[in-house]
Amino acid sequence: MALYNYKAVTDHGRMVQGRLDAINLLDLEMRLKRMELDFVNATPIANNSVFNRTTITRPELITFCFHMEQLARAGVPIIESLADLRDSLENPRFREVIAGLGESIEGGKPFSGALEEHPSIFDEVFVSLVRSGEDTGTLPEVLGSLVETLKWQDELSAQTKKLIMYPSFLLVVVIALTTFMMVYLVPQLASFIRSTGAELPGQTKFLLATSAVFVNYWYLLLTVPLVLAGTAWAMVRSNPHLQLRLDEAKLKIPYIGEILRKIILSRFAAVFAMMYQSGITVLDAIKSCEDVVGNLAVRNALRRVGTLIGEGQNVTAAFQSAGLFPPLVIRMIRVGESTGGLDKALRNVSYFYNRDVKESVEKVQSMIEPVMTVTIGIILGWIMLAVLGPIYDIITKLKT
Repeated sequence: MALYNYKAVTDHGRMVQGRLDAINLLDLEMRLKRMELDFVNATPIANNSVFNRTTITRPELITFCFHMEQLARAGVPIIESLADLRDSLENPRFREVIAGLGESIEGGKPFSGALEEHPSIFDEVFVSLVRSGEDTGTLPEVLGSLVETLKWQDELSAQTKKLIMYPSFLLVVVIALTTFMMVYLVPQLASFIRSTGAELPGQTKFLLATSAVFVNYWYLLLTVPLVLAGTAWAMVRSNPHLQLRLDEAKLKIPYIGEILRKIILSRFAAVFAMMYQSGITVLDAIKSCEDVVGNLAVRNALRRVGTLIGEGQNVTAAFQSAGLFPPLVIRMIRVGESTGGLDKALRNVSYFYNRDVKESVEKVQSMIEPVMTVTIGIILGWIMLAVLGPIYDIITKLKT
């Protein structure tokens, strides 16, 4: 579907403007007609335009699910629920999406079918769960589960960002401090040292040479890393083999890789349990979870699991044969499969890993701060020793 800027006329002759999703202009005209508006003209909005793209955040999705759950439990029709929600939203893009959902449902589509028209907002897992809730008559319960899962994902995302952003911030501080000293402080002291005519030790010469590189070639130091990073990113994005190797390497990074693995497995276990509990088959749940894990190595492992289950293996043996899932996951799947409580067992896995991730992130943060402090101390010590050493020698000679 495409997004259109439209102009239309109300029954009272007033000109109105807005945005709406539609398959084509004819579909747009029909949607406006159902809204009691007469179509005048419309222009499509390019999907690749950065200025026309408004993101819809996870908290907004949580509000959407919570609102729909409460009104569904109260017996309010979906179209009326969407209309109430549309009028209370602040995000203009989300208001347009909600209006499009209402139009699709009025056109005869089920709620899940309307959601399916917006894959960038409502992913395959979301749509599959809603469709299952419609089929089984448990839509309020499914929406409630989605609220809890989205809240959990939001918390997990915050933990992941905390794990990445804190070291990144300290690294930027170290680079900025080093650059300041090399570009401004060291040249100031170097001019004084050279004016004395004293013989410079090797470490001082190396420091001055390093400072000269920063001063004379700062544009290369600024652009080359960006160009290399951009080139590497483009190569990885365009080459699935490189992306697979990178994702495998991420999981093998000491300590950090183990945390990432736990985050991925926690996300998989929670979503798989929710889909299985909603009545979705194991194979369909695994297929939907392939896009949830966010790691190509784990995604390939899930594909192997789905293939083995399709060939007749039981769930436990299939996960064990994949070779990527730790003993805890295998053990809990075995227990859940034997007792008929696979969803409950996987929720326990998700809870365990989620708690473990929080503790691990706190440990990493407590380790990073002293490491960065020591790094800054070493840099400062080297600069002070290289600069103050010759100055001390000069002062000593003057006293004698």
